Amino acid sequence: MISKSIQSCREAIYRDLQQCRRGTFKLFADIDCDTFCRLAHPDFSPVGWHLGHIAYTEDLWLLQRGAGLKPVFPEYHQLFAADILPKKQRVFLPALPEVKLYLDAVRKKVLDYLEIAPIEEQERLWRFMIQHESQHCETVAFVLQMQEKQGRRDRDLDADTRINYPQGGRRQREERILMPDARCPMPDAPCPIPNSEIEIPGGEFYMGSDAAEALDNERSRHLCYLEAYAIDRYPVTCGQYRDFMASGGYQNPDWWSVEGWKWLKVHLVDRPLYWSENPAFNNHPVCGVSWYEAEAYCNFTGKRLPSEAEWEKAASWDAANQTNRTYPWGEAPPNASLCNHGNNLANTSPVDAFPKGASAIGCCDMLGNVWEWTASTFDAYPGFESYPYKGYSQVYFDGEHRVLKGGSWATFPQAMRSSFRNWYYPGVRQIIAGFRCAK
Repeated sequence: MISKSIQSCREAIYRDLQQCRRGTFKLFADIDCDTFCRLAHPDFSPVGWHLGHIAYTEDLWLLQRGAGLKPVFPEYHQLFAADILPKKQRVFLPALPEVKLYLDAVRKKVLDYLEIAPIEEQERLWRFMIQHESQHCETVAFVLQMQEKQGRRDRDLDADTRINYPQGGRRQREERILMPDARCPMPDAPCPIPNSEIEIPGGEFYMGSDAAEALDNERSRHLCYLEAYAIDRYPVTCGQYRDFMASGGYQNPDWWSVEGWKWLKVHLVDRPLYWSENPAFNNHPVCGVSWYEAEAYCNFTGKRLPSEAEWEKAASWDAANQTNRTYPWGEAPPNASLCNHGNNLANTSPVDAFPKGASAIGCCDMLGNVWEWTASTFDAYPGFESYPYKGYSQVYFDGEHRVLKGGSWATFPQAMRSSFRNWYYPGVRQIIAGFRCAK
């Protein structure tokens, strides 16, 4: 007889599998063939490849290695495996209905296996697979955002060609457009949200997680001591970042590290990737910035980026009860009243839009909306062991990747918690990332 706890775990996995898959298919609703197959950026695969890779990985780990079954649609192995084709060759994809058929065929077998799988032994693997799909869907969301941005740029350039502006006219190629003077009055701009600092006393707290859903890089849970510090209540807003831009932030090397200035001279950017001139976004978090841009802004304000430990303590530590919270607000899973996530809004929201989601110390917007860069490099915690394969985390412990925390408006709830760790090179700005300041 199956114990009640094992059966309830099985049912929870079933619900998460189905909820996650509904979110996946929602992303691909009404998508056209060009968008499905296009390589929007050399570092990111076409969105259609991610959809097929989800099915391939679920088949590999749950059906082949878990249940000992033969592969479903083995002809897709070379196309959708993560380590065979270079990204530029992943554009030759089956049509969307065929890839959906692949997902459905794999999922039917997965749900059949779930009824008999040894969950007490495999729970961690099942939780990993749900988060694997969640993470690829977030990549799909920001690749679609990149494609939309490229489409707007191409339409603008096409319009410029038709209008035939004279040399020195009012529009040039996007990467050379100068910002208007952001100090000029902007009509209809919302009142700025005061971004106060929260003082956090020195002391110990528990960092990381040993829960079944915790990924290998979140383990093991360990005691960490921090000196007293202050951290901003909210992420940096577009209105605040506008001051940096208007003050010549992208032109003044004084605010940039040596490596950051080298990066800027190569990329020649003068604003965040997902920047909007619409003043309605002034109280939204700045989005589409690299780690170098975040660092430069902090230098401009006389502050710094928080370490990963400082960020996590501000998000998770309940000093009154001397315990960690899974989420800033407590133990209730994310929902639409607590944070901006799961493509519910498909865009950023004002940083004070979810007061119910505040942490015990009073920090807001720490889960969802935008990922937040930290000062820390991505490295192993004490007791680290690779799972389910070395390439998931360990190969990125190279001293070059920086940790991001918190999730974004595109993050599915199954991949959201205060201990979750994301990581990218410091020059990447395509992701849905902002930051908050500390000192």
